[in-house]
Amino acid sequence: MATDILRGRKVPEDSVQYSLFLIEPNSKDTEDNERKLLHLKEQILAEFANFLAQYIWQSQPFSLKYQPETGSVPAHIGGSTDFGDNVEDEWFIVFLLQQITKTFPELAAKVEDNDGEFLLIETADYLPKWLKPENSENRVFFSNGELHIIPCPSRPGEVGWSRDQVPTISQALALLSSNKEACLTTLKIRSVLGKRLDCYPDKIQASFHRAHCFVPAGIVTVLAERPDLLAPAVSAFYLRDPVDLQACRTFRTFPPETRVLTSVTFTRCLYAQLQQQSFKPDRRSGYSLPSCTHPLYQAHELGMKLAHGFEILCSKCRVPSSEPDALVSCNPQWKSFLESLKRNGYFRGELEGSKHYKELMTAAENVFKQSFMNTLSSCVKSPGEEVLQILQSSPYDLEELRKQEKHLQPPDSDSWLKLTPQDLEQILQERAGHSVSGVTDRGIGAPSSAQSGERVTAGGVEEAEQEASYSLVAVTQGMKNFINAVSSYEGAELPWSQSNEPFSFDEQSVTSALDRLLGGRDDELDSDDLEEEEDDDDEEEEDPDEDEEEEAVGFSGSREQSGAEALDSLKSYMDQMDQELRGTNIGKSFIQPKKQEGKEANPCGAHRGNPSTEQEEEIQPLDVDLNLVTNLLESLASQAGLAGPASNLLQSMGIHLPANSDRP
Repeated sequence: MATDILRGRKVPEDSVQYSLFLIEPNSKDTEDNERKLLHLKEQILAEFANFLAQYIWQSQPFSLKYQPETGSVPAHIGGSTDFGDNVEDEWFIVFLLQQITKTFPELAAKVEDNDGEFLLIETADYLPKWLKPENSENRVFFSNGELHIIPCPSRPGEVGWSRDQVPTISQALALLSSNKEACLTTLKIRSVLGKRLDCYPDKIQASFHRAHCFVPAGIVTVLAERPDLLAPAVSAFYLRDPVDLQACRTFRTFPPETRVLTSVTFTRCLYAQLQQQSFKPDRRSGYSLPSCTHPLYQAHELGMKLAHGFEILCSKCRVPSSEPDALVSCNPQWKSFLESLKRNGYFRGELEGSKHYKELMTAAENVFKQSFMNTLSSCVKSPGEEVLQILQSSPYDLEELRKQEKHLQPPDSDSWLKLTPQDLEQILQERAGHSVSGVTDRGIGAPSSAQSGERVTAGGVEEAEQEASYSLVAVTQGMKNFINAVSSYEGAELPWSQSNEPFSFDEQSVTSALDRLLGGRDDELDSDDLEEEEDDDDEEEEDPDEDEEEEAVGFSGSREQSGAEALDSLKSYMDQMDQELRGTNIGKSFIQPKKQEGKEANPCGAHRGNPSTEQEEEIQPLDVDLNLVTNLLESLASQAGLAGPASNLLQSMGIHLPANSDRP
């Protein structure tokens, strides 16, 4: 787990921590900094109350609290949110921080989770080579809505901070304030992060799922006033244990006799957690399900599970006091907060006292309680206590609720729960940054659809699209790019992620390496050593002509020979290896080119005549591309559609080959 820089402890699992700092604080007046931060906190919550009010959090909401200066960490406002199983909560918070720094340019935001600087993980393909997890501490900030990274100077006089030193937050903010352009990340990094965040705020509504549920009338009342209480109820059912289910034998708070059909708004994560768990209620509970073929079976099942969750919540808390809570309006900060909401158009022109106005006011009060009134432990209530409080203060009319069943909107389709292999492939390609609209993902060096020809017919549109989406040329070209890429000891890199630093070629070093390979003394490598390794008796006989030829080639060249001579010597060495390997079965593992007409076909090893005659026969060069493609296709076929080295290598290079239609 990553180290929490701000508090000197570890960030909890499935949690995100965020902080907002003044870029240019008043170093001489800490009280002035506190006043500024508290005022900015109020403005931030008022500005983004519309987003916060409609969002359903998985576990904990976004909240800002003032944190005084401690050690090297300056005063700031921030918080920590447990997002549980819904990672979209974490990215929604990142979106909020981006928009906050864009709206309030005097602030810089820092965010991390148990993985550390997870924004760097998202943009890892385009980060500078010097930036590693061990030297990224206190370097990554949001400012003016853009991601900034404190740079590392490559030469004296440049702006930045050495990679071997960890700047304090104050030092990093000072550098960010005076050199924003130098700290601004590259366009590619900003584009990748922007692609991840551009879906907000539209994704808030897109992540909702509306389903019909048969639930007790008390739950309808609770969710009408506090839809955010749905999340703790689903979590209570999802994480239940046998002790929790003991309270669900009698259902004192939500009796099944009061069930009505209603529409419940879930997040997709909450709906999946509730829908995917198999559960049968206790016979003593009074909850019974119709047959699986009943048209409302799913509504009965979802309502039964939801009722169990709410009953478990209420069974874990004491009965709330009959005395009403202190009104939000009594808080001195509420008046200014309400005025900020009105200035920002939060109520959308609704008439004061109307139904929708009251719903917006209730949501605003909830946001205010979470951010301004939960600082004291005495003010914090458990979700179960809040449910019981609403049931006491808000009676319901059962007959009126049953009349509303006829006017419900149809539920949303849950087909998104069923993920086909094609859908998964599309998601992975989108995640990797490839285009999936049509047939544009062909890999490196693939021809366009226009070059592929008009192969689309009325009965084979899909097949033609699959054929046009790949090319064997792309396979060979992609493999060549991969082999030619320069990688370090840390592992192989894809051709498009190699360093931008210029490659240096030292001719003397290459020559020296070749000399060491070929040998610099007569006793290091000679023809006798080569001939001793041969197993064939005919080739063990020494031929004076061959000895003279070997001496002429010059295997024992001096260390001062030029690079050209060393390359010629290496070529001769490779030619000799080819001659020796002709007498083995190695050549049979390759696809040989067809013999030219007029030449006698003599397969390797079939007939062995005079060695000198064999040397005179020209060795046909191999078609490397053909052998490469053939071996890759055979490897893919042996994988039988499963993951393997060939498919993984091709996928990493952006090359996708369709299934083999020639095999059953």
